[in-house]
Amino acid sequence: MKASWQADPRGRALAVCLVAAFMTGLDVSIVNVALPSIREGLHAREDGLQWTLSGYALTFGLLLVPAGRLGDARSRRTLFMWGVVLFTLSSVACGLAWSMNVLIVSRLLQGMAAGLLNPQVSGLIQQMFRGHERGRAFGALGATIGVSTAAGPLIGGALVTGFGAELGWRWVFLVNLPIGLALLPLAHRVLPTPGPAQLAGRRESMDPVGVLLLGLGVGCLLLPFIQQHQWHGQAKWLLVPAALLVLAAFVAWERAYRREPLVNLALFRKRSYSLGSAIALFYFAGFTGIFFAFTLYLQSGLGYTPLMAGLSITPFALGSASASVVGGRLVGRAGRRLVAAGLTTVIVGLSATMVATVLVPGHDVGLATALPLLVAGVGSGLVISPNQAITLSEVPPQGGGSAAGVLQTGQRLGSSIGIAAAGSVFFSSLPLGWPTAFRHGLLVVLTCVLIALLAAGYDLLRTYHR
Repeated sequence: MKASWQADPRGRALAVCLVAAFMTGLDVSIVNVALPSIREGLHAREDGLQWTLSGYALTFGLLLVPAGRLGDARSRRTLFMWGVVLFTLSSVACGLAWSMNVLIVSRLLQGMAAGLLNPQVSGLIQQMFRGHERGRAFGALGATIGVSTAAGPLIGGALVTGFGAELGWRWVFLVNLPIGLALLPLAHRVLPTPGPAQLAGRRESMDPVGVLLLGLGVGCLLLPFIQQHQWHGQAKWLLVPAALLVLAAFVAWERAYRREPLVNLALFRKRSYSLGSAIALFYFAGFTGIFFAFTLYLQSGLGYTPLMAGLSITPFALGSASASVVGGRLVGRAGRRLVAAGLTTVIVGLSATMVATVLVPGHDVGLATALPLLVAGVGSGLVISPNQAITLSEVPPQGGGSAAGVLQTGQRLGSSIGIAAAGSVFFSSLPLGWPTAFRHGLLVVLTCVLIALLAAGYDLLRTYHR
């Protein structure tokens, strides 16, 4: 049989999963360029705008692990479809919002839907593919995640420009309606039904105490970072040690729990999973901080339109998309070496981006940074999907959803912490000028990527000295 997996039913199921991943990933970054229009249209204050961004990230992160566990134990197909329904309806509610309170609540629901949906995508890939085919499938998923996050500002800018400031921000959300309506019948038709192991799992406990402890711990850890500039004073940082105590209690509970735990802690004894999770956390802390700082610099500092700001970030998206597909094909042979090479390439590209802002200051900076960002994007494509494939390579398919949920929770934590850290340095450096503030924020990004590279290097050293 010479037919590739893309031509069989699994290929059609994967395509449905990738469209859903693109839709939820897009809403992480597409809203950034619409914030000025939202401020004007709904007479919003800064704290309301912050919750429009951070509320999505908060509820997204809270539901990833329990939703992954629920999909493993019940039906990934059913949860996928419910996630599409909730995401589509909440997107419509965002687009039709008549006040900031309505928009914030709708964004919280939208984040919950994304958290319900995303672990099912990784779990279904684990369920449908094995070996090198799984690497290629995760390569396609990595390309989708990279493109959706990087292309968000471009698509958002095009919608705001095309429909005008008054309606454009609404279409940033309403664009999900036709996608969701098309996805639902396709998911019902092509996604695999639960296997015998999942059907037997209907009698399993969902570990409600574990769900509560993990949700409380993650929420307390995320909140002070995503509300760093709106929650004044230092009291918010007391939530960080409180979160660590709650998470320690969660670990103790999971170890003592005699039935099926929410998180299989034995996974962290596998070097591929523990180091892969650490790489994902630190890389996403840098990865998302790039777009946050660069979009602010271009729009607020240089007066770029939303569309022009989005176009300036497009080289990163193009590099990431192309390299992710290649990375998925090579990861089976190259393993963690590919991830280390990708991280090194990201550091080179971002360092060159920093140099470009010095050599070509002013309005032409978007053009000057195009090639360095393309290089950084190529590196990113060799990190995200190969790292996910390696991290989940030793995870049994029946636990793929919850394992992917833990991995993605780390990514959400990294994103929130990275944006807060890069943003704090960026804003504190503004008195020195917008270009300097951007370069200082980029130093935070580079530090996070360097830590991820050190983790990958440690894994390689352990492998060579076995």
